[in-house]
Amino acid sequence: MLPLMITLFYPPACYTPLFLYKMFIIIHIGNIYLCTQSQDKGACNDMYNNVKHFINGEWVESTGNETIDVINPATEEKMGTISAGTEEDLDKAVQAARKAFPSFSNTTREERVKLLDRIADEYEKRKDDFIKVITQELGSPVTFTEKTQYEMGLRHFRETAKILRDFEFTEQREGSFIQKDAIGVSGLITPWNFPTNQLSTKLASAIAAGSTVILKPASQTPYAAMLVAEVFEAAGVPKGVFNLVNGSGSKIGNAISSHPDIDFVSFTGSGGVGTKIMENAAQDITKVSLELGGKSPIIILDDADVKYAARNAITNIAANTGQVCTAGTRALVPASMHDEFIEAIKELLPEFPVGDPQDKNTFTGPQVSEEQWNTVQDYIQKGIDSGATLVAGGTGKPDGLETGFYSKLTVFTDVNRDDTIAQEEIFGPVLSVITYNDLDEAIEIANDTIYGLAGYVVGENPETLTKAAKGIRAGRITVNDGKADFSAPFGGFGQSGIGREWGDYGIEEFLEPKTILGLPN
Repeated sequence: MLPLMITLFYPPACYTPLFLYKMFIIIHIGNIYLCTQSQDKGACNDMYNNVKHFINGEWVESTGNETIDVINPATEEKMGTISAGTEEDLDKAVQAARKAFPSFSNTTREERVKLLDRIADEYEKRKDDFIKVITQELGSPVTFTEKTQYEMGLRHFRETAKILRDFEFTEQREGSFIQKDAIGVSGLITPWNFPTNQLSTKLASAIAAGSTVILKPASQTPYAAMLVAEVFEAAGVPKGVFNLVNGSGSKIGNAISSHPDIDFVSFTGSGGVGTKIMENAAQDITKVSLELGGKSPIIILDDADVKYAARNAITNIAANTGQVCTAGTRALVPASMHDEFIEAIKELLPEFPVGDPQDKNTFTGPQVSEEQWNTVQDYIQKGIDSGATLVAGGTGKPDGLETGFYSKLTVFTDVNRDDTIAQEEIFGPVLSVITYNDLDEAIEIANDTIYGLAGYVVGENPETLTKAAKGIRAGRITVNDGKADFSAPFGGFGQSGIGREWGDYGIEEFLEPKTILGLPN
């Protein structure tokens, strides 16, 4: 059982008489403090102070004294502090994972299925906590957090357990016996934009394979990962199998990718960091899996419903504030449909309100940080400077949202395919509309990028839908309203990365095949 401490206190006298009769409750579960009632700035903003790491089944103090502030992007206020971990902290985690590996890698498939089921059960128990944490640390609107952020994390644990039940770790061929062994100690480096999705798919696959891990979550959104550590603790994950070290990418991330006792590095993030990880890992010939950026096209066919296509395009940039590696940020529209499409965009934009992530009616929240906000603003200005036509949005914050890292939903048209805003990943709510004359040209424009993570096709005719979907060189193509398949591989072509996650493909990343010849029957 996790410790439970309930602290009751009265709000300061400046509150109205109504509030004087309402006690605030702060629950301390493990190491993360969560406010269960309406937030009081002086109380709740100071509740996320956990400067410990989770190593060898215990919350331990860092060997260093440096800390990192975590900022609520909707309020621009400090919401907590985490440790800026040291290389010594990482070494301790690696040693714990290395020690746990022999026994954990020899557990049975059935034992690991039961472990994944217990993790998923414990994860579900903390649903409200995950929603609160992610909404605050990322600024993800509460409705999107519940339906997408929280749910995706759960689905990976459930789906991986389901797949593991029938997963084959051995294969008998005519002249050989093939055995798939756990790869070893794995270093997982996860991004801030989906705090539970990426870490859950990596962790679920690692556990399914029998690999032990060290996780370094993004320092902008560390608390969801720390909740996952509590979930793992409650589920009875053996000591040393899962370890969490907080800190900066430049120190802890760099140390993970260059550590000689880490056998595999799985990273999700930017292309620049991915390049550095490959350079570091090459020194010890360490295997890497990289899920990087994207500049995904939406090919809108000439028989598409214009309003549906416009809604699809806006959703791609408005969901998660455009902070999605698979976001369709290039809308490729038939020249004959352009004017009608732009009018539909203008008509529909008010249905995607930008605002307070705590408001259930908000569709788009703030950027995760001031740095990311500045990056998005710079790209919007580059679009204006390029001569593209600004249909909606632009630089600056939306009216009435002076506090918080909010960007306007921005749409450009008359964009040239080689413009900066059409080629580089912005990671914000910015759409570039590009026209084409025929489907072959549309496919050519779609593939005119260094990336190849995702693509989208909107239309009616099965033949042209199929041609467009098969023609886009990217790892995941969505046709119309195709639903996510958590058993299917996820990853990209080109500079969108190396390797695949999700389902059985994800498990394979944490395995090494071994061939045995001449084994007696």
